[in-house]
Amino acid sequence: MDLGIAGRVALVTGASRGIGRACALELAREGARICLVARDAERLADALAAIEAAGGEGLTISADLATPEGCREAVEGCVGEFGALHILVNNAGAAREHHVADVPAELFDDALTLKLYGYLRMSQLALPHMRGAGWGRIVNIAGAAGASPLPDNLPMSIANVGVLNLTRAFSDIAARDGVTANAICPGLTDTDRARELREERAAAAGTDVEELLTRMASRTPAGRMASPEEVARVTCFLASEAASFVHGTAVYMDGGARRATP
Repeated sequence: MDLGIAGRVALVTGASRGIGRACALELAREGARICLVARDAERLADALAAIEAAGGEGLTISADLATPEGCREAVEGCVGEFGALHILVNNAGAAREHHVADVPAELFDDALTLKLYGYLRMSQLALPHMRGAGWGRIVNIAGAAGASPLPDNLPMSIANVGVLNLTRAFSDIAARDGVTANAICPGLTDTDRARELREERAAAAGTDVEELLTRMASRTPAGRMASPEEVARVTCFLASEAASFVHGTAVYMDGGARRATP
């Protein structure tokens, strides 16, 4: 299937590793020109090298998307280099786990500042360029915790609830301009970040991170973690011409863990 992505310009945040890197590479394979944004310049360079090795074209921008200045730098740098911005994949942001009984309020601040406020600012800055082109795609990587919170992941859950509402709001205002806004809610995904976030929990349980993740994944109907590449393929579909009538929805990629319907 021709996804209609070839020649489009895509900006992917949190693109230096994990889901973001996989999304950038998959979009590049479909022919998009990629702007990779994250804070770690060295990891960004490595991700760009992988894109170029696959025959793709891109540039990197090292920016802190927890700040208005960093968001502006990312969008202006992308448009300045490529002359357009058609696809925005918001992916940057994670929060440390902590049990709700004594979670510090500062952890909520951290989650909201980078994930929710960063997604908001990036979408606000990108939307005029998409409207000007009469075509655009905003894909927000949220998280299954937005619908199925656990006692130890409430900061990220609250941020993801905000992202889901943000997605719907942008869909409402942009749908008639040829712009779609949708979210993907991955469950447990096989990334370095998933391991980093659970180091403290594994230590408290007297086990290692790999064993903890294996146990967590085994509780889902699928019995395993998602791969970043699986999330990237769904991202490509939502960013494509094929998804032109998909507006304001959230795709849950949690191996069947979510019990609510629909």
